[in-house]
Amino acid sequence: MILPIPQAILFDLDGTLADTAPDLAGAVNQLRISRGLMPTDYELLRPVASAGARGLIGVAFGITPQDDSYTALRDEFLQNYEAAIAVKSRLFEGITELLSGLQDKGIVWGIVTNKIAYLTDQLVPKIGLHHAACVISGDTTAHAKPHPAPLYEAAKRINVLAEQCWYVGDDLRDIQAGQAAGMTTIAAAWGYCGEVAPATWKASALVESPQQLLALLDMQQHTY
Repeated sequence: MILPIPQAILFDLDGTLADTAPDLAGAVNQLRISRGLMPTDYELLRPVASAGARGLIGVAFGITPQDDSYTALRDEFLQNYEAAIAVKSRLFEGITELLSGLQDKGIVWGIVTNKIAYLTDQLVPKIGLHHAACVISGDTTAHAKPHPAPLYEAAKRINVLAEQCWYVGDDLRDIQAGQAAGMTTIAAAWGYCGEVAPATWKASALVESPQQLLALLDMQQHTY
């Protein structure tokens, strides 16, 4: 597999760099507990963690953003999550080594997430990602992923052309956004991945672990 050597690698946050599902699931289950309901099984919530409030509330309560009760649930969910944003959240195994490897190679890396900025800005330093070259949140630009605007903004901030970037994510929307921006797209199969198998996303490459991503990068550099 021959891919363009990147000047920068951009990453999704939840489910790609960080395993935040335990705290996200805790926030939505607190909604159920406060209403006298049993918590939803974590194994049902984990796959939709990358979809944020929409996905988690959808599974826990069986409603969509179009339902009248959704907005109040979402607001309470966000309050719960902010109050316990980094209790169990951790970087995925191998991420620290991956980011160190990029630094050794002189490759810039940044974060592009759909998480709202006031939450992103609290979480990023608490889990050790404060040295990212840029952090773009879901409300940084007028559009969130799968629109390419956040990725264009990230490339602009690090002074790299979009086509010189790889974008790594664990959700179909990540791949769609990267493709729309003209970036090389990498599906992170170690993440949550939602309900659609990552092998069907038509990403430029699919990797099973952060170590495999670093190996893929090494292979490209030795090819050229």
